[in-house]
Amino acid sequence: MKKFIIAALAASVLTTPLMAQPFDGHNDRNRMEQRHDDRGRNDQRFDNRRGQDQRAEYRRWNRGERFDSRRATNYRVISSPRAYRLHDAPRGYRWVQSGNDAVLVGITSGIIAAVMANSFR
Repeated sequence: MKKFIIAALAASVLTTPLMAQPFDGHNDRNRMEQRHDDRGRNDQRFDNRRGQDQRAEYRRWNRGERFDSRRATNYRVISSPRAYRLHDAPRGYRWVQSGNDAVLVGITSGIIAAVMANSFR
């Protein structure tokens, strides 16, 4: 019985690397997505962070979401909010621009506290 257990254990140790999936250097971020819109057109785009084909799309931000500056169009920190008729940001927050919207974001957490739509023209 002892020999049988040792043989089964040795066989499993030797066959595990053979059954493992080979690594091809790609992960989920490098896959190509294909989307169909309601008119039946194909829209192919690469979904990666290296910038092969990243189209700027309007992103609607909501309170309580986590703000990601990589997904924001025309991102910049607003240094003088009163010039855009915004109140001063409380301690720990800052105003940022995303497209035409002004977004009040927590500096450390990245959570959105307020969204002022169409603040920039």
